[in-house]
Amino acid sequence: MSKNMDHFDQRILRALQNDASLSQRELADRVGLSQNACWRRVQALRERKVITGQTVRLDPERLGLGLTVFVMVRTRHHSREWLQKFRMIVLGIPNVIDFYRIAGDYDYMLKIMSEDMNAFDAIYQRLIEQIELDSITSYITMEAIANNRDLPVC
Repeated sequence: MSKNMDHFDQRILRALQNDASLSQRELADRVGLSQNACWRRVQALRERKVITGQTVRLDPERLGLGLTVFVMVRTRHHSREWLQKFRMIVLGIPNVIDFYRIAGDYDYMLKIMSEDMNAFDAIYQRLIEQIELDSITSYITMEAIANNRDLPVC
């Protein structure tokens, strides 16, 4: 637990991760605080950048994004210029949901969501045509066992 966070802050964070649409009254009731005390704590968590935004989770299937692919990229290039270009290209592809620089056998990992294999192939072709890569490997998911889980707030 962070030294600036007590059990009320943790309860607030868990409740908001589960449902960010809670009214101030509902949140206060769930965590056992008055509305004013709860509001002050939420504001303090925002000021400390513990809470960085508020979003809605969407169902990818209902949006026609039924295919999830993890793409592993290896490169020979590690210059600042190459990295800036690569980041710009990858971030310019809306179907790239997550993008990481990683340690190990590969240099980067992308999570791509698309309509189907043909749509993924178009994204793949767009990526490899725009920048030189050493190797690229794709892992197609069959089932999301755990996805978008809440962060552990202890």
